[in-house]
Amino acid sequence: MMKKILIILLKIFGAIVIAFALFLATVFIVNVFSNKSEEGKIKPYGQFVAVDGKNMNVLIQGEGKETVVLLPGYGTPAPALDFKPLIDELSPFYKVVVIEPFGYGLSDITEKERTTENMVSEIHEALQQLGIHNYTLMAHSISGIYGLDYVNKYPNEVSSFVGIESSVPTQGGNDDPFPTETYKLLKKSGFYRLLMKLAPDQLIAPDVDEETREQIRILSLKNTFNPNNLNEGENFGPNFKEAENLSFPKDLPVIFFLQANDTETEGWIPLHEEQVKASVHGKVMTFEGEHYLHHTRSKEMVQEYRKFISEIK
Repeated sequence: MMKKILIILLKIFGAIVIAFALFLATVFIVNVFSNKSEEGKIKPYGQFVAVDGKNMNVLIQGEGKETVVLLPGYGTPAPALDFKPLIDELSPFYKVVVIEPFGYGLSDITEKERTTENMVSEIHEALQQLGIHNYTLMAHSISGIYGLDYVNKYPNEVSSFVGIESSVPTQGGNDDPFPTETYKLLKKSGFYRLLMKLAPDQLIAPDVDEETREQIRILSLKNTFNPNNLNEGENFGPNFKEAENLSFPKDLPVIFFLQANDTETEGWIPLHEEQVKASVHGKVMTFEGEHYLHHTRSKEMVQEYRKFISEIK
């Protein structure tokens, strides 16, 4: 009797193992074929600029005399599409340039380390290639770290700095080991695609038409956890550490737009107030909203930015 029960249990266990293996294989195969299929569905936007022998994608909109350069937050799959509400509010007044760093949007993948030094140098080279030599830097999230380095390296080019929920060197929490292997497995196995399918609401996107939203979804599946994305995450610790000794040039106009009720980072608003304390023209403004303020508060931010600059002039 016990022998029969054991045989039945083994058969059940074997069936479960086989079913699980088939499930894993199906998820993997569906992902491989979907990746291939979606490659042909990506619709080009912007223009390529040659940087370090590779293609960096840049979107330019508007014909204003003054230029605003937009830099994305970490892992934004398609910066030029993500920034659309902000671009639309800025472009009647300014020439708006959206940089998609390597590994972002439609830009190539690079083999270079995603250090602040390399990323800042690449962004600058793209602007040089476009003949853009004077501009406002408008940076979201992690680009606050890169932007801080940038304005110190090219002070004669940057006329003002705008931080949209921009990262601060001393905000903490960036020394934890980055789970590269886990993210690699998620992407390669197809489980990231499965998670996106099961919870489509986790896609971070502004209020855009369905076609644009679908493009963001496709580019999110393509770019999230790609080699540059992972390497940038691995460099969080040293990049933040290097920025600790930097401050904004005293005479550079700096304005920060922050969410009023950040619950993730302790002292979020005071940290930014500390950053502009020594600035001749420094301001911190808060809005009701979330980390991607430019999805919901672009109109107000552009109004306040224009007012801020006009008062300085």
